[in-house]
Amino acid sequence: MRREGRDRRVAGAALVLLGLVILAVAAFSTPWRVLAAGAPAVAPDPARDFSAAQIARAQAFDAATSLPGYLSLGLTVLFAGLLVFTPFAARVLGALRGPWPVRVVLGVAVLTAIVEAVRWPLGMWFETIMRDYGLSTQDWASWSSDRLKNMGVSVLLLSIMLIAVVALARRLRRWWIPAAAGAFALTIGMSYVYPVVFEPLFNDFTSMRQGTLRSDLLAMAERDGVPVEDVLVADASRRTTALNAYVSGFGATRRIVVYDTLLKAPESEVELVVAHELGHADHADVFYGTILGALLAGFGAIGLFLLLGPLRRRAGVASVADPRAVGVLMGLMTLASVVSDVGQNTITRHVEARADVHALDLTRDPATFVAMQKRLAITNISDLSPDAVEYVLYASHPSSPERIAMARSWARLNGAPEP
Repeated sequence: MRREGRDRRVAGAALVLLGLVILAVAAFSTPWRVLAAGAPAVAPDPARDFSAAQIARAQAFDAATSLPGYLSLGLTVLFAGLLVFTPFAARVLGALRGPWPVRVVLGVAVLTAIVEAVRWPLGMWFETIMRDYGLSTQDWASWSSDRLKNMGVSVLLLSIMLIAVVALARRLRRWWIPAAAGAFALTIGMSYVYPVVFEPLFNDFTSMRQGTLRSDLLAMAERDGVPVEDVLVADASRRTTALNAYVSGFGATRRIVVYDTLLKAPESEVELVVAHELGHADHADVFYGTILGALLAGFGAIGLFLLLGPLRRRAGVASVADPRAVGVLMGLMTLASVVSDVGQNTITRHVEARADVHALDLTRDPATFVAMQKRLAITNISDLSPDAVEYVLYASHPSSPERIAMARSWARLNGAPEP
């Protein structure tokens, strides 16, 4: 007992130290101010840029999707709580037989299938709304295939992590030390692996065809000092009419991906969207985001060790070495993800705003920036006035009116015509 108390004190000290490192990295890498001091303030005003019909449509879409969204979140948290605070998972997984690694994989699969089955009707409800508003182009077979593939990827990755945790707990008293290091390394590794192994499961990627747009984009990247060998086009139109682009991976796997739906926009607007993505590459946002995520993964591994002590009796397991502990581990990971998403969204909103400024600095074209933001908001039916709860829980980007207002502030600051 005395040794266990000493282990918990050491783990607690490590948790505090790592927490301070995470705060320091977040503070250093987050652009809390994206425009120069003294930039003229411009208030977001949806009515200035969007018609009454467009605002009403966005409000109706938000109202329609909010209920299934909140219900899905609530069910996720409720099921996670069931896994953490009751012996439900231990009883279900106690019926599994076989070597312990097999029971871990089966346990992950069973619990993932249960939560997916509970959330499936809500997913169908949400998909129906997306179709009603013209945002989804999928049939039910394609939609179901995507859900099942997502489930398969989740089971695979969770099984790898939890087999490692249980194996360490069966061999080492202070298993949390290599578990934290392993979580850090796995997160870094996934940033390299995910774009080339898992993303192709959901989309086909082709190099943007030769032409003026491709040449202009590569020339812009070279002018920006960002090494980009290729720009890829994803066949997103087989799922959605929404417009998007993103950057993923880093080093040899870094790539800028443009939805094929975006290619219908004027070339100047596509260039501006890619300029935004070049901003992420130029500021190493994926790198810093990966480092922060890896540190959080290590923090979570230590947190699991500290929380499992008082919670394992409630969960009906003797120790982490018991394969039935998969349930409480999955529940804690889910709850931690819900909480950490709030902090990560706060950071990414600032990061996205900096990428917007980078795009403006590179193109010197606030009028096209505003036109593109309006196109994105109208096509994607973005929430033009998100309430505080939605903004905190879900918003990974500033709202479209906020981004447009920032562009006008940039124009005033730089002596450009205000769009």
